This record gives sequence, C-alpha cells and structure tokens, in this order.
Amino acid sequence: MSHSNEGTIGWNAVSSTGAVAAGGAGAVAAGIAILERGGNAADAAAGTILALNVTDHGACSIGGEVPVILYDAGTRNVKTLSGQGRAPLSREAIDWYMENGIPDRDMKMAPVPSVVDLCTTLLIRYGTQSFEEIVSPTLAILDDGGESWHPRLAVTLRRLVEAEQAARGSREEKVTAASDRFYGRNGAMQDVADALEADYVEKGGFLRKADLAAHRTLIEDPVVVNYRGYDVYKCGPWTQGPYLCQALRLLEGFDLKSMGHLSADYVHVAVEALKLAMADRDAYYADPEFVDVPMSDLLSDEYTQIRQPLIDMANASLEARPGDPYGMKALRGDGVFEPGIGGTTTCVVADRWGNVVSATPSANVYRGESPLGGRTGVSYGNRLRSLNTTPGHPNCIQPGKRPRITLTPTLVLKDHKPILAISVAGGDLQDQATLNLLLDFIEFDMLPENAVTAPRFATAHHEDSFDPNPDRRATFKQVGSLAISDRVSREVRDDLVSRGHRVASSAGPIATPVMLYVDPEDGRFHAAGDPAAGRHAAGLEG
Repeated sequence: MSHSNEGTIGWNAVSSTGAVAAGGAGAVAAGIAILERGGNAADAAAGTILALNVTDHGACSIGGEVPVILYDAGTRNVKTLSGQGRAPLSREAIDWYMENGIPDRDMKMAPVPSVVDLCTTLLIRYGTQSFEEIVSPTLAILDDGGESWHPRLAVTLRRLVEAEQAARGSREEKVTAASDRFYGRNGAMQDVADALEADYVEKGGFLRKADLAAHRTLIEDPVVVNYRGYDVYKCGPWTQGPYLCQALRLLEGFDLKSMGHLSADYVHVAVEALKLAMADRDAYYADPEFVDVPMSDLLSDEYTQIRQPLIDMANASLEARPGDPYGMKALRGDGVFEPGIGGTTTCVVADRWGNVVSATPSANVYRGESPLGGRTGVSYGNRLRSLNTTPGHPNCIQPGKRPRITLTPTLVLKDHKPILAISVAGGDLQDQATLNLLLDFIEFDMLPENAVTAPRFATAHHEDSFDPNPDRRATFKQVGSLAISDRVSREVRDDLVSRGHRVASSAGPIATPVMLYVDPEDGRFHAAGDPAAGRHAAGLEG
C-alpha cells in the first residue's frame, strides 16, 4: 500500500525503497511524496523540514533552527549541517545583553532564521531537485490551512520560488537564488529581508539585514565514538550532542546486557553516566568557532578511565561533577557543587540509494507575537536563550556566536554503512532518550517499533539549557532526579529510591523520538515514531 496519502500514515513502516519518520502526518506525507517523485533523502528531508514548520508549528518554524546529520552514499562520508542562526553582529547589542540579560518572550531572544538556508544547502550539496519541487507540498498545506499567518508565509515562499525561476545557470545556482532572496544576499531583491528587518525593528529586536546577509550554513565534520562496534555520530559542541558520546564511553566499562533491560542496576549506571557527561556539557561545550572545546580530551581513553570510578553502583550522585580534561583529573576542583532542589520536532529519512538523513527542527515559537509571523509569516523562536551572560564562560554570548543548543540528531554506522538514524524532541531530554533507544537496539536487539514504545528514563540533574542566568549554579534543575516510566516495575523503582535517586513515575512518554533502522541483511528500512508522542512514519511501496 502506498503511504503518500496523509490519511493512511501510521506510526511505523517497513520499506525496501525509502522511508520517513517525523512529527506531523502531513510532513511525513510531504517527504514520502518527494521520494515517490524520485527525490533522494536530502530532497525529502528538506521538504519534510519545510512542511514540519507548518504541521508542527510551535515546535518549529521557518524562523527557527534545524541541525542535520547526513550520510552521503556517493562519498561514503558523514557530515553535519549547522542549521543554527547566530547572535546579532552588533557589539552594541551584545553589550545590552551582557548588562540586561537575554529576555524571554521578546524578539531579542531570536537568532538569525536558519531554516531556509539549511534546506537550500541540503539541496545544493546533496540533493537533486529544485526548491520549487521540495517546497510544493508545504505550499499546498499552507493554501489549505486556516491560520492567519499561512497566507503570509505562502507569499514569502513563493517569492523564493520566483527568484529560483528567474535565475540563470545550473540547478545549484537557481536554488542559491531562492536562498539569496530570503536573506537579501548577492544582489538579490531585498523585499523579504526588508520585511524581516521591519519586524525586528518594530518589535525591539537587534537583528538587521546585515545579520541576515552574513548567514551561511556550515558543513562540518561530526563528532564520533565507537561503542561495541557501532560508530555513533553527533553534531559538534555547538550542540549538546557530544555528551551522548561521552556517556557511551563511560558505559563501555559496564556489562549492561547482563544487568538486564530496565533493571535497577542498568537504569542506575546509565543515569549516573548521563550526569557526569552533562556536567562536562555544561562546563565546556560552546560554538567551536569561538572557543577551543577540548573534545578529543573529553572523549579520550585516559579521561574516560579516570571518570568511570566516579560511578558508585550503590549510591546516586547528588552533586554536579564536571571533570578536568586539561589537567586529566576526574574532578574539576572549582566545578563540583551540590545544587539546590530546584518544543522541538523530529525527522529521519532514508532512500533507495543508501543516503540517510537525521534532522531535529525547532524554534520554541513565541505565540504572543501579534500578528503571528509578522509581515512575512516567519515566526521567531527563543534560541539565543541557550547562550548565557556569564563572563568567561565558553557559552557566553558574543557577536555572531551560535548558541549551544539542545537539538541533536544522531546517525549510527556499522561496518562503514548506516544502520540507525534517530531524532528526538524534548530539550535537555533529547540525548537521554537517544541513549535509551541506542541501548535498546545495541544491547537488547530491539527494532525501532519496539524501542520507541519501550519504557524510558531521564534525569533533570543538569543545568537548564534555556536559562541564560549568569549564575550558572542557579540554573540547575533537579538534583538527583530520575523520571521513569510507570511501566517499569515497582520493585525496580523502589530499588532506585533506596540508592538515593529522587524518583518520579511518568504515565506519559519521556521525550518524543523517531528512529530508522537499515537492515544490513536485506536492506529494508524500519521506521517508527512513538505514537504516544504523536510521531508518524511511512515507507514507499515496491
């Protein structure tokens, strides 16, 4: 049965020729339609991302961000695309933030919109189709929609199509023209950039046309570790992604399989590893264009081995415990403390040619804006609040700096071929849920349809990635906390309480995952999204 009709799309699918798992069913249908027309995974991912900004609006928007990690079958390489806007270039703006903080529910919290350039960069570097082709499903959704901002965003997107159609040259040059019109670059018409700037000025924001024109999507090398024969790839430390790699390195020293799935020992050691990895995230991660993040040291054998003994199997840690990768010490002397108690969506795509894409679109759209989406229909998010105003901190706001974001897609290769793609919504929960899914698969042989519905656990024992307070200790969320599905046995939960975990049972889903598996034996794709979290998946027939 073909799944291109939105009404037939469920939460899991198996296909030999292509699959999409994402948030809204309409966005999954958009991606499947592009695959059906002969588009590849990059084309379908770009089309799915654009559609998600309508179907999942609030969780993401054209004015938001979307980091991407991609396996290119042609080059057999994994690359990341930094679909993340930056802080304003104005020194005066940064001085204002340092004096006043990074406000909430205010245009000043918005970074440069990155989604359009991310999608066009995907098409130019890895895709085969035109911008017009991949945006057409989104325009159909907008034309059928009833939100007040839909017609305005449709006008904006059609202006980009017009620019592509009017441009001369190759497909790549024409796609570039579409992006240039949005950002007012390279002699393009300024109508969209003028309208965006007018909204920034009217609403008291600091972004200007110069910030738009300077925006580029960086294509970067990923961070990678090998865990039990699987190469796990993450975006760099401008995201929280590498802490998943740190947690996996710590867990390699424990026989998780013999502990048993969701046993008290298994949950305990995983959570304790997460706490250690997130303490380093909070202390060291930031835009590597601005600071020297000691990534190789944080992932080194020596550092892993000196940190592993900090995991006490009998007791839950109630401290924040960053290490010292510079001095190769298990704990950073000035960093250990005992703290007080205190919207994103998803997309994974694979095609018949072996390309695989994982993306995590977001924006945390502020719905108090009036009118929503301003003149262009491009609503804004809050991602500058993932920077801070702590002088000397690696993640302190600077002109043109990327915030250290929570968005963190995942690719996994086995024997140099893609085997898993994972995307999770849920802020600081994202890589915690990804760890659950990876271990479900690697240690306990679960396919996506079983892993995404299995009970999960997570902790809020970390700094809040959306609190820019210059006193970083004041942003610590819940010391010793452990949220765990109420489907895990009472005996296990009581055992975890006895070790000092502050356990809270959850009846609903913990985070919002989608997962795609490429079977190395028969090449079939298994795609699934947690139905309890409103995720959808579909596969091509034939």
